[in-house]
Amino acid sequence: MTGFVVLAATSDPRPDDNNVVAGWVGAVVVVALVIAVVFILRSFTKHLKKVDAARDAGVYGDEATGGGASPEESDTPPTPRQR
Repeated sequence: MTGFVVLAATSDPRPDDNNVVAGWVGAVVVVALVIAVVFILRSFTKHLKKVDAARDAGVYGDEATGGGASPEESDTPPTPRQR
């Protein structure tokens, strides 16, 4: 058992503080993640705009546009907006 401890202590020396750097790979990964998040957010906002336009057109039968069933006719419980 003590052989493993001695072997682990001698095989992995502590690096000098000046030798530890993030490197180019880490920078490229961070930049790629930031670019991916920007594209995902742009897509998300486009889809939300489509949902808003569809709701305004009455596709979902929303009460705000005058369509759909009244809360008394619905089998689902009313949302806070319907109360």
